[in-house]
Amino acid sequence: MRTRSGARVALDAVNGAGSRMSVRFLRDILGCELHAIHADPAKPFPREPEPRPEVLGELSELVLRVRADAGFAQDPDGDRLAVAGETGRVFDNDDVLALAIDCALRKQKGPVVVNLTTSSAVDDIAARHGCPVFRTPVGEANVVERMRAVRAVIGGEGANGGIIFPAVHPCRDSCLGMALLLERMAETGETMNALAASLPRYWRRSGKLPFAHGRLGQLMQALEAALPGARADRTDGLKLMLDDGWVHVRASNTEPILRIAVEGKTREAADRLYRLAESLC
Repeated sequence: MRTRSGARVALDAVNGAGSRMSVRFLRDILGCELHAIHADPAKPFPREPEPRPEVLGELSELVLRVRADAGFAQDPDGDRLAVAGETGRVFDNDDVLALAIDCALRKQKGPVVVNLTTSSAVDDIAARHGCPVFRTPVGEANVVERMRAVRAVIGGEGANGGIIFPAVHPCRDSCLGMALLLERMAETGETMNALAASLPRYWRRSGKLPFAHGRLGQLMQALEAALPGARADRTDGLKLMLDDGWVHVRASNTEPILRIAVEGKTREAADRLYRLAESLC
């Protein structure tokens, strides 16, 4: 990777354990003009720890105020990454993983591993490079285990902004994600928004509902009956795949809730699949 990007970068490090390292990495190693907020691990977390778009208003404002080329946000231990473009819009976390995968496969071809809930954009990106995609149950350990088995070039979990690049180490790492994206911008001159605009377009919805674990089998049967002809994957709950989208339902391992994730080629397809799953609970 290039070590001096020269990019103007905004960072929200959520006063996490990795915040000081992230500042040094971006400013001193990558050579960015850094504008950082919440980079003192002695202070409390200033927002919800998970870096989701809806809690990153301060980062968006900072990007606009300093005219940054990109904005980055982390969770407290620095393994999850959110990204904002130069207009302050925070991207969907699945798109961040897809971008990182595209950056890695441009350098080295090979297998990709993601979980069942990760966007189909990853499959489209991998296909552009002639590379296979393997899917696992949700959970970093599941993804890493399969990555080792197939000697994957890159992998991760889209919904939580986790990027795993085993050439460095087999764990989620937000700094690796930042480096991959900044290197791509430095090499091609593309803006962060332009990179995001090059991705395949999908619509996504996710949610969770109170749910008794013993009812999962009944729900899975009802969902399959409602979507005849769908391709099924039962390795983690049930994922049903159609030509215009997919729906994935799974019981939480730690709470009495059902997690629903859907994706469609159109907003209407995603909404239809989500309403169907919700109605059967």
